[in-house]
Amino acid sequence: MYQSKIIGLGKYVPDNIVTNEDLSKIMETSNEWIVERTGIKERRHIDKSTGDTTAVMGKKAALQAIERAGLDKNEIDLIVFATLSPDYYFPGCGVQIQDMLGIHTCPALDVRNQCSGFVYALSVADQFIKTGMYKNVLVIGSENHSGGLDMTTRGRSVSVIFGDGAGAAVVSRSQENSHGILSTHLHSQGEFAEELALIGPSTNHWLPEIIKENPQENIPYFPYMNGQLVFKNAVVRFSEVIKEGLKHNNLEVKDIDMLIPHQANLRISQFIQKKFQLSDEQVYNNIQRYGNTTAASIPIALTEAWEEGKIKVGDHVVLAAFGSGFTWGSVIIKW
Repeated sequence: MYQSKIIGLGKYVPDNIVTNEDLSKIMETSNEWIVERTGIKERRHIDKSTGDTTAVMGKKAALQAIERAGLDKNEIDLIVFATLSPDYYFPGCGVQIQDMLGIHTCPALDVRNQCSGFVYALSVADQFIKTGMYKNVLVIGSENHSGGLDMTTRGRSVSVIFGDGAGAAVVSRSQENSHGILSTHLHSQGEFAEELALIGPSTNHWLPEIIKENPQENIPYFPYMNGQLVFKNAVVRFSEVIKEGLKHNNLEVKDIDMLIPHQANLRISQFIQKKFQLSDEQVYNNIQRYGNTTAASIPIALTEAWEEGKIKVGDHVVLAAFGSGFTWGSVIIKW
């Protein structure tokens, strides 16, 4: 078995900053209301005049990660793209990235695990490398939430939370058996699928039905979230899957040098931090600036933590996510 290691990181967020005050002008909300419930102060939304899309943002993050990895783009053997907001219903963004990067041909696959998407995608890359099938895998998480949110008072409980952005990592085969991705741990519980979901449009409810309906009365076309249930499950599953990863590697909580949780809600991150008795220096949060960027949140945060010198060689880094599905997972890394 080979060892897989992250050798390059990149991120991209749109320039357009949307503050809580900006949202209060288009819906009944306030900075205090949003900060108290989520910890979010601002987020980034795509300005369509820039040409940014889910795939375009993913490409920008990927180019940075590839350059930092010291690789030529044609050395990428596989692209794994995680998103819930692809440019097209089909095909997925993975093949768009292959074309945008100018790679002649390479396999590309898409992961649809929403907030857990990057953790799942990283696990896929890890397995392909460890089994020897591929040497360099490009993993991307990118989201264009602003294009599909109900930006009215009706949708505020969801719409104030989400932002746009992309993050990427190059995962490569390494000869250092003691460093790299130590293990990944994945779970799901489909009985709660509709508690955080976008039910339509879908092939069960397509254009003829949509055209007949009054969207003011029947709106299954915007995201729905049972916030309290999501929070209650998230704090439990985050804790469980972090402990699972530590136990698998004979590590303890005190061995965590950096925990990067999916940026779902600052209150969830603070709850986990308090439960594990971790210091502010051991947990990285940036949801205050970007909101919840779903599959992009962990790679953006991981990139920033690395850029800021908060992750050093030999550190134990823990990535953990929970989200729609419900799905959750963790990755244990020795940097």
